[in-house]
Amino acid sequence: MNDYPTGIGTSDLHTIQVLGHELPELMRDVGFAELAYWLATKRRPTPGQLRVFEAVLVSLADHGFTPTAIAARLTLYSAPDALQGAIAAGLLGGGSRFLGVTEDTGRYLHDVLAELGDTDAYTEDDWNEAARSALASARAARRIVPGLGHPNHKEGDPRTPVIFAIAEEEGVLGPHLKLFAALGRVAPEVLGRALPLNGAGVAGAALADAGLPLPMLRGFALLARTAGLIGQLAEELENPIAPAVYEEVDRHARYTPPEN
Repeated sequence: MNDYPTGIGTSDLHTIQVLGHELPELMRDVGFAELAYWLATKRRPTPGQLRVFEAVLVSLADHGFTPTAIAARLTLYSAPDALQGAIAAGLLGGGSRFLGVTEDTGRYLHDVLAELGDTDAYTEDDWNEAARSALASARAARRIVPGLGHPNHKEGDPRTPVIFAIAEEEGVLGPHLKLFAALGRVAPEVLGRALPLNGAGVAGAALADAGLPLPMLRGFALLARTAGLIGQLAEELENPIAPAVYEEVDRHARYTPPEN
C-alpha cells in the first residue's frame, strides 16, 4: 500500500487537524495571515515577521484597473454564473509585469546575496558597492533588474517606504531589503536615470527577509490579489464596466486581412 505523508492537515468522522492542532482551536486563536505563513513554512511567524507579512498582503491586494482586474471583470461579464472563473482569470495574469515581480525580485536579490557571502558586517558603503557591481553586471548582460521602476509611480512608489519602515520597526530589515535599498540608491549613478523601487519588488525583498520560501513568493502575491479581485468583482456586480470595455474595443476594432 502506498504512503502519502503530509503535515498540513487531516480529518476523520469527528475531528479536523491542521498543522498538528485541532482546527476549532486555531479558529479561536490564529488569524488568517498567521495561518497562511504557518502553512507555507511549517512554523509560526514571530510578531515582527507577521506584521511585515500582513503589510505586504495589504500592499498587493489592489492597484486599480490593472490587467488582472480587467480580465476578472470581463470574464465575469462573459460567465456570470462562474465567479471562480473570473477570479482565476485575474490570477492567471500574475506574471513578470504584474504580481510576479514579487517573486522575481526576491529570487534576484537572493542570487546576488549568495555571491556576496557573509554580509552581517556590511556598512551602507558596502551595500552600495555590492549594488553597483550587481547593476553593472545586469547592464552588461542587458538584463532587466526586477523591482526597479514603475509605469505610474515614476517619482516613488508610496508603498515602498512604508514596508521599509515597518520592517525596521519590527527588527526584520534583513539583507534582501538592505541590498534592494542600495540598488535604489545607486541606480541613477550606474544606469544613468532614476528608477524608483516599486512596491511589488520591495514586497519580495520583505517576504524573503521575513523567512518565507522563495518559490512561494508569487503565491503570496496571488493570495493578496485574490482579496482585491473579490472586491473588484463585487463592485462589478453593482456598477459594471465590463460591457462598456467590451463595446469600446469591439466598436473600434480595425480589421486588416492578411495579404496572403
